[in-house]
Amino acid sequence: MKAIVFHDIGDIRLENVREPKIEDKDDAIVRITTSAICGTDLHFIRGTVGPMKKGTILGHEAVGVVEEIGKNVRNLKRGDRVIVPSTISCGYCLLCRQGFYSQCNNANPNGPEAGTAFFGGPKNSGPLQGCQAEFVRVPFASNNLVKIPDSVSDDKAILLSDIFPTAYFGADMAQVKPGDVVVIQGCGPVGQFAIASCKLLGASRIFAIDRIPSRLELARKQGAEILNFDEVNPIEIIKDATEGTMANVVIDAVGVDAVKPTKGPALKGVKDAKEFKDELTKIAPTTHPKGKNWIPGDAPSQALRTGVELAGKCATISIIGVYAEASQTYPIGKAMNKNLKLVMGNCHHRAYIPRLLQLVEAGIIDPTQILTQREPLMNALEAYKQFDAREPGWIKVALKA
Repeated sequence: MKAIVFHDIGDIRLENVREPKIEDKDDAIVRITTSAICGTDLHFIRGTVGPMKKGTILGHEAVGVVEEIGKNVRNLKRGDRVIVPSTISCGYCLLCRQGFYSQCNNANPNGPEAGTAFFGGPKNSGPLQGCQAEFVRVPFASNNLVKIPDSVSDDKAILLSDIFPTAYFGADMAQVKPGDVVVIQGCGPVGQFAIASCKLLGASRIFAIDRIPSRLELARKQGAEILNFDEVNPIEIIKDATEGTMANVVIDAVGVDAVKPTKGPALKGVKDAKEFKDELTKIAPTTHPKGKNWIPGDAPSQALRTGVELAGKCATISIIGVYAEASQTYPIGKAMNKNLKLVMGNCHHRAYIPRLLQLVEAGIIDPTQILTQREPLMNALEAYKQFDAREPGWIKVALKA
């Protein structure tokens, strides 16, 4: 089968690989009809999150059709259309029974002390072969796979595999409520769905920060008040807009590949470039940029530092952008002085997908407004380059089998 395979930092390839087989009685084999490229995949290729294992198939977002099931899988049959959640969970361990699916004690082959298991991730996540392929093996299929109603298209369902649930998880963790002033850092796919999620939860004002015009424009269309950090200082704007009380909730949808302003008034407030460079060297000692691709962000802790400044006293900061285990910089003193509440982590996808699927099926929200490109799997390498370079209009890319 065809698959996108990680070989090294800066080196991914479209290759012919063996089709997966049933390995356990709880497995299912899914024929993938649509997968997607995620910003997390870019972290792996840039070298800012890892280490990766050579030969790992990338991708943790997919919808498809069940082709084969293990003998213990009793709630699915061949031909069922399903969503493949990004994170993997057994459904019956102590943490799964509490709804903390992303911290399942059984899913990660590295053992119960290991963190989240997800498809196509680094060594510490399994690794398990990913979804940017024609087929994928899904462990604990009875729990993981979510059936798709006939009325919900692949284009809608693919956005429920990871990014919409992750964004909603970020807003839910922060307990966004009617009347809240919310700041979203980053207007990529997760940031866009964070805006939508905060609207659903009743936020009164939503500020969205980025510097890419096409992403800011989509945020504006959703009703967010947009701030280009290359043109204005978001901290000062929000200070004026709230008469100094700042935000009730800040959602970091940026992560480790943050970049600092290149111009404008916000540039004066950033840390010394050498400090950021030292951070990046510790996080990503090896990088392989190629032209305008696979270039790590130049300010790994920028979003974290700015988030504390944007937050008001007794506010909540929700971190859903991905950070490496080697990330160690955080302004904890400022956060403590404001009595900030910090919440963070990997989404418990299996807890959120069914309820969000109901919203989509009912027509309450149309997630496809975020889906800007649809490319065949055979074009995935070029699509990766366009998405990585943040080309205008390239916000979310679906890969069609």
